[in-house]
Amino acid sequence: MEQAGAALVEHYPRLVRLGYLVLPASLGCHRRVLTAHALAQRAVLSGRRAGCAVEGGVPPPRGSTGAVVGDPSYAHVRVRVLRGALEAGRPLRRARVTPLLPLVWGLRLLPRSGGSDELALDQALSALSAPARAACVLRGLERLPDAEVRRALAAAGVADPHAALAEAEGVSAPYALLGSPEFDPCSLQARPPDLLRRRQHTKAALAAVAALLVCGALLGLPDNGWGRGASSASPYARSAAAERALDPGALHRVSATFWRRSPRTDFTSWPTRGDRAKDTRLLRRALTVWAHPDGAVRASATPRTPAGPPMGAPQLLYAGGVDRATVVLFYDGLRIVRYAEPRDAAPSGGVVLDFTRVDGADMASAGALIAGRTRGRVRYLTAPWVRTVSVRNLLAPGSAPRPLHRTPDGVTAALTSPATARSCRTWDAIELRDGSATRLMTDLGELTPARLTSGPPSAPHDVSGRAERDSWARTACLLPAVRSHGVRSVNSWQYAEQWLPEDNGTARWLCTRAETWRGTGSRVLAQFQAPSAPSVATGGPPGAVAARAEDSPACGMRDPRVLAGVLWKSHGGRWYVLAAGSKQFASLTTSGGVEGRSDSRLLAVPARAGDRARLNGTLTDGSRVGALR
Repeated sequence: MEQAGAALVEHYPRLVRLGYLVLPASLGCHRRVLTAHALAQRAVLSGRRAGCAVEGGVPPPRGSTGAVVGDPSYAHVRVRVLRGALEAGRPLRRARVTPLLPLVWGLRLLPRSGGSDELALDQALSALSAPARAACVLRGLERLPDAEVRRALAAAGVADPHAALAEAEGVSAPYALLGSPEFDPCSLQARPPDLLRRRQHTKAALAAVAALLVCGALLGLPDNGWGRGASSASPYARSAAAERALDPGALHRVSATFWRRSPRTDFTSWPTRGDRAKDTRLLRRALTVWAHPDGAVRASATPRTPAGPPMGAPQLLYAGGVDRATVVLFYDGLRIVRYAEPRDAAPSGGVVLDFTRVDGADMASAGALIAGRTRGRVRYLTAPWVRTVSVRNLLAPGSAPRPLHRTPDGVTAALTSPATARSCRTWDAIELRDGSATRLMTDLGELTPARLTSGPPSAPHDVSGRAERDSWARTACLLPAVRSHGVRSVNSWQYAEQWLPEDNGTARWLCTRAETWRGTGSRVLAQFQAPSAPSVATGGPPGAVAARAEDSPACGMRDPRVLAGVLWKSHGGRWYVLAAGSKQFASLTTSGGVEGRSDSRLLAVPARAGDRARLNGTLTDGSRVGALR
């Protein structure tokens, strides 16, 4: 057993790389690295027992690619790693597979950055389903024939290995890139976390410990305290304010015309709508589930959104039927709460409760809510000031928007949601027209659609004109990177334009920033859009992600500067390091694998395939800064 375990430990880096490649990119690099190590360690421990079957404990021969040939221990461990990585790709199972060990405090671990080919491969893998990613990795990294790939996928619990292999055919990148350092979770670089947030969390933890001490003291109080002689009724239920919050008759209702004279144009001025708005039993069930959800309730909340009971009598926005469900929408000044129960079944079965933050909402961000979501299709509930609603395919910038029907209560017809689509062949967003503007919004898997804007961080504005729609046509397919992240708005703007070497045309550099309702957790993508021939049908291929960052002020109102670079191949087959900075940069330099300098904010330096360069810039005030990361 010990000899078999030692043989498997020898392949530990390969197993960790396999798990890292199959895990979804939505986990983030740091969590992906730790989860891959946890899966490999658990699998190696289990593989020791399987290794007893190896005759004499002698490691079997290896093939030319380094994979173990005919080793039942290795095959067993590989299946265990695959099964764990596939389970981690299922949203409802992620909490279960979150590893306790290894544990890293005070640091963020990231693999080393790669070139444009690696970035393109990472983007292609993230667009695949988890089984298709596993099939691609087994083919490219393990060099298994298709029959063995299907056998391994079936053993890992994949329902349709043939479909996974067919989907993996869409990845055109060379399989050799799977062995590059960018996908090596055993060769890492360390970065500090958000130090300010860690300090805030420490203070919050101390406050929580103090609260627990107070609660422990209260447990010993007799009679009306929380001791053994206390009443079994919930303290929440004994509060007069709480009892009023659970009373359907105390719900705050707004008239249909109040928004016309309201001093605020946000969710507070939304009228009460829906054919079940006077159904006391329905409203009482919804309020009770909100205050006391049991284990049968499927509850979800956007990041950092409190999921507790109402703080008082909430405002009723809507109560009525949406597709096969009965939906109730509440607003309590901080959150939108959506209660849904099946229309043709017992109210106790299949109840869903969703929470999302909307503090600081204004007329632009309070234009619509997701009323229903069924089988990849959504229905919106629009604000009373919205005059018309239409559908615009972001990937077809030259096509006209299509009208979208609404009921008298403001519920739209069903629309295909791009947030749950497995491919990016179309991206349907809604255009809301009111008396002052036309706003573009899209579903990102939450109760509130995200507002899409264009323009520099100092003056973002609603998307208008063919040029801005062309830009969004090549940016829309990158939006899944910020899906289900509590996003309030996404702004994309062109910060540089560069004439490419060898007369290869003009490329555009864009920065896309997603702002959240909670203020923290923003995500930034710098993208490189090579020249293309846009058409009405497609608008051009998606831009290549040159750099990305989380919780960074870059590309925003506070710090509008951005610098990024890519390794680019010309039509003539020669390689170049290209870089561009925003207008705050006076010069750029590269070092490391490629040496070069430019006395402007654009740079193009000859390079070779696989070269790595360190990019820095000098601002107009003389200070030096690095590239976005």
